[in-house]
Amino acid sequence: MIAIISTGGKQYKVSEGDKIKVEKLEAEVGDKITFSDVLFIGDEKEVKIGEPTLKGVKVESKVLEQGRHKKVWGIKHKAKKRYKMKFGHKQSYTEVEITKIG
Repeated sequence: MIAIISTGGKQYKVSEGDKIKVEKLEAEVGDKITFSDVLFIGDEKEVKIGEPTLKGVKVESKVLEQGRHKKVWGIKHKAKKRYKMKFGHKQSYTEVEITKIG
């Protein structure tokens, strides 16, 4: 069974046992998180599509890790003004494992 969930402004296709990295959530390692914004749920026999979300359907998960991605470098530059600035950014994430869909 697969489901499409929405969290952090993004959509993720998940199934039971999947490990995904989502935008940072306020939870400790080992906590249980429930995603209630389920857009789609289905398997080979039956499909349910939400308008925009499904009522009463939840996806349960367990927090595995709180971390940060690798650093991404960027440059600001203004032509003919002798202005150039280099900056870095590390985005925070939460890694979760999907335990139950339903």
